[in-house]
Amino acid sequence: MEVVMRQHTASASPYEEQAGFSRGVRADGRIFVAGTAPIGDDGHTVDGDAYAQARRCFTIAVRAVEELGGNVGDVVRTRMFIVDKADWPRISEAHADFFAGARPAATCVVVAGLLDDDWRVEVEVDAVVGASLEGEITV
Repeated sequence: MEVVMRQHTASASPYEEQAGFSRGVRADGRIFVAGTAPIGDDGHTVDGDAYAQARRCFTIAVRAVEELGGNVGDVVRTRMFIVDKADWPRISEAHADFFAGARPAATCVVVAGLLDDDWRVEVEVDAVVGASLEGEITV
């Protein structure tokens, strides 16, 4: 039977302990970052527009990837859940700020609402350690 190495990391989100989940989990070389909301280090929602909130979400998610031994270049998939499609241009700008070099597969879904009415965006990130691109490959 194969033994899989498993690690966890946490953030300042008060929901992690309450709901019994980790910010990120690494199983061997794969990293999965849970739905990440714009929560500050003080445990409260950060103020700001969709761009500022998206940057905060990506900052937390990338920090989780790094704490689990990966880097932003290892990110292979992102998911963005937004409450207003008019926010997409600013959220996509924040996404590009973080991931333009990695060019992960990405999905954006407009949803009816998120857990907190002040959240404009929530994100998920998947990474594969060692997947960083040496150069872009186009087929």
